[in-house]
Amino acid sequence: MLNRAAATAISFLLAAHAFGQNPAPSSAPTANSPAAPGKSVAPSASPTPGPEQIIDSLGEGDLRAAIALLKSNFTNPDAITDTELNRATLAGLLMRMPGGLMLLPPQPRGGSAMPESTASFHSEVFDGHIGYLRLGSLNSANLKEMDKNLQDFVAKKVDAVIVDLRASSTGDFAIAAEFAKRFCPKGKALFALRKPAARQNRSFSSDRDPTFQGLIVALIDGDTTTGAEAVAADLRFYDKALLIGQPSAGRAVEYSDLPLPSGKIMRVASAEAALPDGQPLFPGGVKPDLPVEMSLTDKRQIFRLSSEKGMTPFVYETERPHLNEAALIAGTNPELDIPDAQRRNRARERQPARDSVLQRALDVVTSLEIYQKR
Repeated sequence: MLNRAAATAISFLLAAHAFGQNPAPSSAPTANSPAAPGKSVAPSASPTPGPEQIIDSLGEGDLRAAIALLKSNFTNPDAITDTELNRATLAGLLMRMPGGLMLLPPQPRGGSAMPESTASFHSEVFDGHIGYLRLGSLNSANLKEMDKNLQDFVAKKVDAVIVDLRASSTGDFAIAAEFAKRFCPKGKALFALRKPAARQNRSFSSDRDPTFQGLIVALIDGDTTTGAEAVAADLRFYDKALLIGQPSAGRAVEYSDLPLPSGKIMRVASAEAALPDGQPLFPGGVKPDLPVEMSLTDKRQIFRLSSEKGMTPFVYETERPHLNEAALIAGTNPELDIPDAQRRNRARERQPARDSVLQRALDVVTSLEIYQKR
């Protein structure tokens, strides 16, 4: 338990940190607000640096001096113990290294500190020729499902595939490499797992011809994590796919779960994934080529409902013509050509959730295919 002095000091630090993250509002007029009559507006002063910026600016000498001064000048020097300093160090590292360091409660006997994700696989075809693959968890069962559907796409003459990685993760980078091989060129390096000791690095390459070689668009967001980030990065690295959505989680790492004496678990990023050119994927993650905003909550709800309804209701409005290849060739837009009365009625209806990222991907695929046929 913390004594009162230590608790007070920590509370003060937390409050100062929050203040640094949320600066007090300024009373100076903004660019959009009128200045008071007869008064000139002075240029706004540069923002005051927050506690984190000040700490980052301290050198080794400043840090040692700050701790020594704190021990000798704090009102209760007995509160500044080595235990409290170690606790503050670990708390600071947890905040400064999100995704790289985590503390977990004790696990049940025989349990796993890193349970495998169980997001399901989903597939369908839009407009008769655009395949959609939501890979879900990157595991052996979903890999078999993907292989089966890719073969079906060939039989159905599907010429474009949207690979949805927005519910994908895996701690097994070997299985992640298997997913990437279905789209990336044979004989090429995919990614490497780099550890502090270079002799422990592991590299993954494609040893097979890609299953699908047509137009590919991949979808990513904050739920694209660990091995799935490496798959997305590979698709772009080899110019196989345009990435649409939001940045990935920035956790393309292999974790080691290290037990503490109390039974708690310290999870440490012990290896980071890097592309063939050496670019690391941690902690920056993968950025989309075409950013499209969408709430993670809305997306997850749509994914749950799609197990019964499919994705079509969330990208096309029922009983309403939508923009497609035929309309683009004809130079018309069925979405704008509906009668005024029908448009007014639909405006009064509650609009269902829409997957704006998948909608944008379908628009891109349709536009690219029209361009390529000219």
